[in-house]
Amino acid sequence: MVELWLLRHGATEWARNGRHTGRTDVPLIEEGEAEALSLAPVLAGHRFAGVLVSPLQRAQRTCALAGLASQAQPCPDLQEWDYGRYEGITTAEIRQQNPHWSLWRDGCPGGESVPDVQQRCERVIAQAEALALGMDKQVALFAHGHILRSLAGTWLGLGVQGGALLSLATGTISVLGHEREQRTVLRWNVPNDSL
Repeated sequence: MVELWLLRHGATEWARNGRHTGRTDVPLIEEGEAEALSLAPVLAGHRFAGVLVSPLQRAQRTCALAGLASQAQPCPDLQEWDYGRYEGITTAEIRQQNPHWSLWRDGCPGGESVPDVQQRCERVIAQAEALALGMDKQVALFAHGHILRSLAGTWLGLGVQGGALLSLATGTISVLGHEREQRTVLRWNVPNDSL
């Protein structure tokens, strides 16, 4: 059965400031480049059946610095949530206008809904499973905080909303897999120097 290796891109200026960074194509900062480079020794010890990468530069650059660019296939479904009118602002700023807003319940005005993201997550899981061809193989996914959390919630059968229960730092590795036939979290939010 497939293992999904979730690799969140390195730090960006907007991530450090808590700004919702959906489709705005911001680069990694120096700290983010270092985080991405430090993934390489960990990933070098693994043979991946496939490497899927968000088309946004922060994920593409992380993949390249981590040493897997030669295997990388762009995967539009791994782009971060489309935050619509909430792009570039923080949750605190959003809640000044909409005090009870939750991404995981409400989605984003002018952007994506929870069902939209659920469909994308289901497609990514199906694509990863197809790459593994039903065998015990690993597939690496380079993407963004909220979409990877959404993907994990979907994997666990909790839906996108399950992502609300999971925190995910930049430059970390998480692994989704199985215990017997049950989908599980094998590792979560692990700094690369802890593997």
